[in-house]
Amino acid sequence: MNLLFSNDRRGEFPNSWYAATATPPLPFSPLRGRDTATVCVIGGGFTGLSTALHLAKAGVDVVVLEAHRVGFGASGRNGGQVGSGQRLEQTDLEKMMGDADATALWQLGEDAKAKIADLCAAHGIDCDYRPGVVHADCHARDVPHAHAYAKHLHDRYGYDRIELLDREGLRAMVDSPAYHGGYVDWGAGHLHPLKLAFGLARAAVTAGARIHEGTWVHDIQTGTRPLVRTDMGSIECDHVVLATNGYMGRLNDQVAARVMPINNFIVATKPLTEPQEQVLKQDVAVADSKFVVNYFRLSDDKRLLFGGGETYGYRFPRDIAALVRKPMSQIFPQLADVAIEYAWGGTLAITRNRLPCFMRPAPGVWSASGYSGHGVALAVLAGDIIAEAIAGNSARFDLMARVPQPRFPGGTGLRSPLLAGAMTWFSLRDRLGL
Repeated sequence: MNLLFSNDRRGEFPNSWYAATATPPLPFSPLRGRDTATVCVIGGGFTGLSTALHLAKAGVDVVVLEAHRVGFGASGRNGGQVGSGQRLEQTDLEKMMGDADATALWQLGEDAKAKIADLCAAHGIDCDYRPGVVHADCHARDVPHAHAYAKHLHDRYGYDRIELLDREGLRAMVDSPAYHGGYVDWGAGHLHPLKLAFGLARAAVTAGARIHEGTWVHDIQTGTRPLVRTDMGSIECDHVVLATNGYMGRLNDQVAARVMPINNFIVATKPLTEPQEQVLKQDVAVADSKFVVNYFRLSDDKRLLFGGGETYGYRFPRDIAALVRKPMSQIFPQLADVAIEYAWGGTLAITRNRLPCFMRPAPGVWSASGYSGHGVALAVLAGDIIAEAIAGNSARFDLMARVPQPRFPGGTGLRSPLLAGAMTWFSLRDRLGL
């Protein structure tokens, strides 16, 4: 199954609130015939567009190939949360990587948030950024751990942007009976991801990058001068950047063995105007402690954007709204009958350890993917990291590449059914409160 075309019409954005409220750049023409570039970037999402922008600003001849439209994939469909650190807690990274590398990875997370702010300021990108991301614990037994972790970040890393919340404090911010406490990270935030993607594309082109949309890459011939073959042409280049995330397919089996595509779903309600509908008392984003995470925030026009629900096939369900309404109603019973005006799905990518996979799978080939739901900031930073590595400074790329990345058991053929079994088990644990 080719996920590039399995759930979407070619070149058409999904029926999302994001697509309805962002103005795309004028279409970029497909690649036709044979061309050359110093760097060929495959994928027009955050990673690819950021890579192209940073390379073009350095005077490098770079071309981006996107099968649909820029921002079409997970970069333009996600929850918009700009989180701190990495997807794993720092205490886990300290055990996995040692104190020095764990500290460096924390700093990369801080650099990632700063990178978005810097790029938006430098290129006039208005993507509706707001501060504040709440971690909400579904069980009282988990709150002491959350508070201890916040103290660890303060004591070990000097991070002082976290406000602890008990049950009453969280309820005063998030009007849901489902949560027992947690914290709010005022150094994290949320934004309109598709506006960010469009802004990065415009900035990259202004800097000199070339973008071709409607250009499906189906083969890469590696060697001294890699050759990237598309459905209507080819690019000969010095470097190839795989920025495909969940749409890798079989372009590179080494990466595909470690990075698995999964689908996720979001709805947007009607604007919430009635007193009983004021589910968020402050303009923050929320992610809870379930293994199958519920995440939500308000849009600028006061809709609830709610992500949740799970499916284990690669086809989107026929009724995404009904799928997501169930967990939304569990978190906010007062919204059980609220009108849902947008519902969409998207394909992201995870790794076994939920940390990004940075690799050089062949000479001249660079890859960054598998952000595991933590990719808004890290994927944008990845473009900067790849660009500087191509220029000869690979220190940050090498740090990310040192993160252990085990293969999924069963290879690309069996990884999906094995994951489905594991996710079913963890979803059952969520439901049983284990």
